Amino acid sequence: MMRYIKLVNFEINRFSKIYLSLLLITLVSQFVGVIIGTKNFLNRARDTMSEERLSEAAFVTNSGGIDFTYIANSLWFQGPIALSAVALIFYIFLIWYRDWFGKNTFIYRLLMLPTSRLTIYFSKATAILLMVLGLIALQIIILPMENALFNSTVPEVFLNMEMSSSSIMGVNIVLSFIIPSTFTQFLLSYGAGLMVMSILFTAIMFERSFRIKGIIIGLVYCGIAAALFLAPFFVMGLGNFYFYPNELFGLMLALGIIVTGLSIWLGAWLLKNRVTV
Repeated sequence: MMRYIKLVNFEINRFSKIYLSLLLITLVSQFVGVIIGTKNFLNRARDTMSEERLSEAAFVTNSGGIDFTYIANSLWFQGPIALSAVALIFYIFLIWYRDWFGKNTFIYRLLMLPTSRLTIYFSKATAILLMVLGLIALQIIILPMENALFNSTVPEVFLNMEMSSSSIMGVNIVLSFIIPSTFTQFLLSYGAGLMVMSILFTAIMFERSFRIKGIIIGLVYCGIAAALFLAPFFVMGLGNFYFYPNELFGLMLALGIIVTGLSIWLGAWLLKNRVTV
């Protein structure tokens, strides 16, 4: 267990500079987005009221007011979320290939450690999962602060409504995706993410085991895994079968667990028996 914890800590530390940069970019960009977004709206409102000699109430009637969704849908707000997602997807590959292609080919020392290679596999997966959860935690913490800054900056007459953090997350597609409203949805969403990560890990192990042939095998495996997981939709699309929502949910959950378990087992087996130093 101590080796596992040390390996997780080691993997996080190796990505810490980039990870902290992602956290800082998210923090700064979203707060700047609140300030710039509200300032642009208020400047436009004042210019329109001055040109057309409208009162504040008349402007809101003609052009509409503003709420936090105006900010949450902006590039300033969603851009760093997308950047962080892309960076972590890229890191799924980097966390393995850096060990092989780094200056000191660290994989030689890593695979020779007096510990199970399964521990190495799970430490890398855990490091990525913890970084994802860290980014989510940051968003949950700063969203009420951004909302409070927005409400204190915009005069009440221009506000369509004062939104709570939960209502913002409910109406914004990106936020509702990364921060599900219920614990069950959270488990399903990030369980699906874990499944995708395990499939990619297995594809990487195929490539490391068989090189050029492994790339083809890995791509084929990704296709088979995706087809297996989406099989209920194929069945409904090709035949006269229909699944009730609860039945479809149960099938997708079972298939997701099967695909994830199979991918972890196969990836760990390849790492133990086929990947050599």
